[in-house]
Amino acid sequence: MAAVAHGADHGHDHHEESFVSKYIFSQDHKMIGKQFLMTAVFMGLVAMLLSILFRIQLAWPGESSDFLSMFLGEKWAPNGILNNEMYLGLVTIHGTLMVFFLLTGGLSGTFSNLLIPLQIGARDMASGFLNMLSYWLFFLSSLIMFASLFIETGPAMAGWTIYPPLSALPQAVSGSGLGMTMWLTSMTIFIASSLIGSLNYIVTVLNLRTTGMKMTRMPLTIWAFLVTAILGVLSFPVLLSAALLLLMDRTMGTSFYLSDIIVGGEMLENVGGSPVLYQHLFWFLGHPEVYIVLLPALGLSSEIISTNSRKPIFGYRAMIGSILAIGFLSFIVWGHHMLVTGMNPFLGSVFVFTTLLIAIPSAVKVFNYLTTLWKGSITYTPAMLFAVGLVSTFITGGVTGIILADSALDIAVHDTYFVVAHFHIVMGMSAVFGMFAGVYHWFPKMYGKMMNSRLGYVHFWITIVGAYGVFFPMHFVGLAGAPRRYYDYSVYEGFSKGAYEMILDLNVIITVFAIIAALGQIVFLFNLFVSIYRGQAAPQNPWKSNTLEWTTPVEHVHGNWPGELPTVHRWPYDYSKPGMEEDFVPQTTPLMEGEEEH
Repeated sequence: MAAVAHGADHGHDHHEESFVSKYIFSQDHKMIGKQFLMTAVFMGLVAMLLSILFRIQLAWPGESSDFLSMFLGEKWAPNGILNNEMYLGLVTIHGTLMVFFLLTGGLSGTFSNLLIPLQIGARDMASGFLNMLSYWLFFLSSLIMFASLFIETGPAMAGWTIYPPLSALPQAVSGSGLGMTMWLTSMTIFIASSLIGSLNYIVTVLNLRTTGMKMTRMPLTIWAFLVTAILGVLSFPVLLSAALLLLMDRTMGTSFYLSDIIVGGEMLENVGGSPVLYQHLFWFLGHPEVYIVLLPALGLSSEIISTNSRKPIFGYRAMIGSILAIGFLSFIVWGHHMLVTGMNPFLGSVFVFTTLLIAIPSAVKVFNYLTTLWKGSITYTPAMLFAVGLVSTFITGGVTGIILADSALDIAVHDTYFVVAHFHIVMGMSAVFGMFAGVYHWFPKMYGKMMNSRLGYVHFWITIVGAYGVFFPMHFVGLAGAPRRYYDYSVYEGFSKGAYEMILDLNVIITVFAIIAALGQIVFLFNLFVSIYRGQAAPQNPWKSNTLEWTTPVEHVHGNWPGELPTVHRWPYDYSKPGMEEDFVPQTTPLMEGEEEH
């Protein structure tokens, strides 16, 4: 009944809209998805540039660089040499932009908005106004975080995790002043945006499915978006509480995270607090956040792999079960980030167990992807290449995750580049590959045009070679004992010249590959914007796919379908079904007499 009522609300399908109401303050989920995408792409580019700037310092420490002077000026790069405080500021904002603004905003914001109503047969989101509000809060948050790069005292300088006491004491470093306050303000607004969006997604999926769209007929993309939204609603408020307590420590003289601290020879009055409390609060969000980023990418890849293999997804119900299991387990593994905090060894062993346990549903997904690909009639579109690339990086990063899950091994490599390598491969590369796959696959639905496949292939190969070239050698830098966030490793020269030379050589290789990978993204940007304006017109169903979004007109219609909402008769993965004329059967096709659904 909810779906019928929702369909009846849109008798104004063809009302005239002004430029402002259509493109800026739009309440149409398709336009809001595109707004999220463009904002996230911009923030991703900024984050990538910041990483190149600090990697130049790591590869050629103390050497003058005109590139650094051009972007950072004389204050933060005197004589072309990166200032050590600004180095930490660049690392901090790079991580923040990537994790929250590119991966969370870009994946959930773009594809949950675009696909949820289209794939469940709804006219729009449950609340168009709240959807619009969610985007503009995200935009405001992005603006504040970006602006913090340009203030006189510099951006936040405490790493993207913002651990106290460095983040709690405005006098600690220059970035602990206004820059940190802007970081906390930006993240508070971001959390509000995320919560509003997540609640909207959950209500839409549960209440507005079209006739026949049972939960067991939903595409895996929708299952991934639903569980992601639930994770966001349960975990982001915990980060908000951590940030509010931090603000109180900074401005109101409280001592939630501070105790027995001496700054510049002066003993502070704060007693009784513990920075470990902040770690508990941060990582209670931080680990579900990994899956808030990963699950949408895995959901998009499930759809793309099945479509381009011309085979039903292997183990549909097992895939749903693994998404639910990952969502549940992600809340009871946060302590593996804290195995060196002096945690009770028994408690540490519990977190080791739950962390190893989460490898099981992750492995289920990988095996099901491989089995779907096995003996499939595979079409290697750019989207398919990125989806298969995601499977590759998910395996590579997952293997090192098992090493880090073990407390005895983790203690040896904790806070080294080994950890950086692990989470960049499993979270950074996998999620970015999922995002690229989604853009290439659903671009015709977004813009009514086709992207250039040849440029897509060039983009994929530069990206995967460049990204593995960056993050694979980092494991060896970590195993050599190099801690992350160090400005200069010349201290090693005194007691192990061989280790120092190896770290320096590997950092040069990593930086060169980082520059190559960054240049590869110019190909994507060129393809994206040229295709929007000059791309070949897209057919209604370019990939011969089964899901409902490909039954809507190529020209965007307010309300998605011009007439009645479609009725669903089958699951979304009937590819190459025996007895059928075509190798795909849309969900709107009624079951034939005697035909089993799946």
